[in-house]
Amino acid sequence: MTTIKVLIAEALGTFYLCFAGIAAILSTTSAVGGGGGLVAIALAHGLALSLAVHNFGGISGAHVNPAVTAGMLITGRIKPPLAAMYIVAQLAGSTVAAVLCKMIFPPEAVSAAMLGIPLPAPWASTATVLLVEFILTFLLITSVFGTAVDDRGKTVKIGAFGIGLTVAIDILAGGPITGASMNPARSFGPALVAGHWAWHWAYWVGPVLGGCAAALLYHHVLLDAPAEPPVKEEWLDAGGRRPSRT
Repeated sequence: MTTIKVLIAEALGTFYLCFAGIAAILSTTSAVGGGGGLVAIALAHGLALSLAVHNFGGISGAHVNPAVTAGMLITGRIKPPLAAMYIVAQLAGSTVAAVLCKMIFPPEAVSAAMLGIPLPAPWASTATVLLVEFILTFLLITSVFGTAVDDRGKTVKIGAFGIGLTVAIDILAGGPITGASMNPARSFGPALVAGHWAWHWAYWVGPVLGGCAAALLYHHVLLDAPAEPPVKEEWLDAGGRRPSRT
């Protein structure tokens, strides 16, 4: 698999997630008139991520999230240079999604929803934002490892669905508090296009720390050690030589 194919897969996978998520948020504004509210937003993100993992997991692993890539990096599953390229591809996919959503939706919807940027509730403190994003991303990366890394989880064959479902329940639980980003790329694209960087640092720190913590816990505590290869017995004759098999 060439590096360019892998990076295109990462960019496309992130586009799936971000386009569906941003569009769902903008669709719920009064300027567009779509229904569903938080449930529709959660389902759009969760289903889009499931499709991204189904479509591109066999090519790039479908990280589509710098927090996932950080978890894979800290556990030795990806080398630093490739991890950096993964993150650039993810940010590119998110940015293209944000640009297209800004072009498609009316300016009133874009303004009302801040182009779908995950932002905290007015009452949420910095500590609250970091803690909630840490927890939500910890749950997401645990699902990634449990369904797509651990061979025991792979046998159930629901990896993509399990990962997407985790995003959906995380948004239902944490969306009203922080916007439930769990993904620095998901925050980056609309922030760049809208030129709104308030709180953006927190949506890198919380998810990356939560992702690394989950990856380390699963890797060192929950993951089974790889089986040792069977030892091939060699019988020697009395002189210490291997006997002839002829």
